[in-house]
Amino acid sequence: MGCGMGKSRPLQEKSIRAALLIQRWYRQYVARLEIRRRCTWNIFQSIEYAGEQDQIKVRPKGNLISHIFRENEICHETEWEKYFCYKGVEVPDSYNGPHLTFPMSFCGVSKLMEAFRHKQQLHARYVLQILGETWRLLRNLPNINHISVCHTKEITICGDLHGQLEDLLLIFYKNGLPSSEKPYIFNGDFVDRGKNSLEILLILFGFLLVYPNDVHLNRGNHEDHIVNLRYGFTKEVLGKYRFHGKKILKLLQKIFSWLPLAAVIDHKVLVVHGGISNSTNLHIVSRIDRHKVRGAISLSSVSESCKNLKVVCVQYIVDLLWSDPMPQKGCVPNEVRGGGCYWGPDVTEEVLGRHSLQLLIRSHECKQDGYEFCHNRKVLTIFSASNYYEVGSNRGAYIRMGPDLVPRCIQYQASRTSRELTLRQSVGRTERSALQALKEQLFVHKSDLIRAFQEFDPDNMGLISLRHWATATDSVLKLGLPWRVLRPQLVSRTHYGMVNYLQWIKELSITEPKLEVSDTSILETMYKNHSNLETIFRIIDTDHSGLISFEEFHQTWKLLSSHLKMEISDKAITDLAQSMDFNKDGSIDINEFMEAFRLRSFLLLIKKGVI
Repeated sequence: MGCGMGKSRPLQEKSIRAALLIQRWYRQYVARLEIRRRCTWNIFQSIEYAGEQDQIKVRPKGNLISHIFRENEICHETEWEKYFCYKGVEVPDSYNGPHLTFPMSFCGVSKLMEAFRHKQQLHARYVLQILGETWRLLRNLPNINHISVCHTKEITICGDLHGQLEDLLLIFYKNGLPSSEKPYIFNGDFVDRGKNSLEILLILFGFLLVYPNDVHLNRGNHEDHIVNLRYGFTKEVLGKYRFHGKKILKLLQKIFSWLPLAAVIDHKVLVVHGGISNSTNLHIVSRIDRHKVRGAISLSSVSESCKNLKVVCVQYIVDLLWSDPMPQKGCVPNEVRGGGCYWGPDVTEEVLGRHSLQLLIRSHECKQDGYEFCHNRKVLTIFSASNYYEVGSNRGAYIRMGPDLVPRCIQYQASRTSRELTLRQSVGRTERSALQALKEQLFVHKSDLIRAFQEFDPDNMGLISLRHWATATDSVLKLGLPWRVLRPQLVSRTHYGMVNYLQWIKELSITEPKLEVSDTSILETMYKNHSNLETIFRIIDTDHSGLISFEEFHQTWKLLSSHLKMEISDKAITDLAQSMDFNKDGSIDINEFMEAFRLRSFLLLIKKGVI
């Protein structure tokens, strides 16, 4: 017996050592995956914020603003009442979607959700009715909603949804539907990027109409008709409602301007979409005429004259909608996004202390776990759109908060596919998507990259060091990424530690235009500005009809030529517009607009003798 025990002890020690080795290996394996995941995250986020900067750069200024963003013919609230009228829109017998009755009821919103779950479309008459009722209700709300959580209730706070209906429905399934016993705050960015932004708005507006004291909607930076031009909501509405889309967009523009800017729970917790700055004063915010301030215009004009009271009010709203926290002390302009500021923990302490608050809940930033604390746990970011960048890229989350005002974060994944992926599969899939997006960015800047590389290659050898490759790439893309860490994924071959940059440019894994030419700089420029071309189309299309009339084309180009100090004749503008009108119906649609630019690229290449 004793001899047997003696033999088993070495076996046990070996087993323990083996277990420790396996544990150490697994920890290292998970750590490496986490490094890859964080690097991937930085790629996605840097590209996203660079896109927001580009959007801000294409905003027109000066007199062009008053033309493009004019209030149309409607200026007075009494006239808006007529504009919201739905009675002339008939519902045909062939319509098989939900039929709604007003005042809105819980049963009506339930029908609405069930219809959207089965991909049915609500008739335009009911859309207009919901929008009209929502506008009338929002006009009576303050800039800052003050909410009380009694002993029998918990309030739920949701972050960005970005048109992802599946996330909203999952939240309701897990947490319960809004009611007088289950109040909700939805903290902005309901629209853009996802495919079901309008459906999300209609559901939220429906619950707001049924429970106006228990459902609260804050405005986000994407509740802005100019941002919607770039990020998909405008296109979504016009695609779903061809005949009434223009009117629906105009009404939503008005509704967005009336959304409250913040909420305060039990005088202790501030809920706002973006954040604060060192000048944030909630007493001033509460007195701003919020419906007169449109974020798109404000971002382009905010630095022009801080002496003007309107501009000061605009700055307050921009800070609330666009700002992000940073670990360093202080408050600096948010040049990554192009609007708002970065604020530090000292600013959090000062602003919360000045208003006798204990916690700031905000959204605006996608987080891998769906939420994140910072600034000594006095700032909590909540983001409710799961799989935001790619399937498996991030979880969504929402907050439950009771009378103790302690936030409890609940996470989820809306996609079954993402729940079935292993950690390695999830990181790998997201990493491949991020690298592809990054290679597209490299491709569209390849001419600038070659020029930057050549500065480190005075002898024109076509070779530069890895350090110079990273420095030049960072100087061109300005994404703030760890390029030397990313080099193995982006540069497949090196020659004694040197990069053959001309060969590397050719090997970028992206589908180039199917045109055998030696000089593709024009096509490269077209590819780089493709998304901006669509934005420009939507800007010229001032009435959001989906078509550019010759008059709209003429007026916009006359103002643009004046703004750019260009000489362009009326005949030249007319000839250009007529040449774009391929089907000769007297207007230019988006396909004609894009095709015209494509053809002009080919013609210019031919003229240069390239093809």
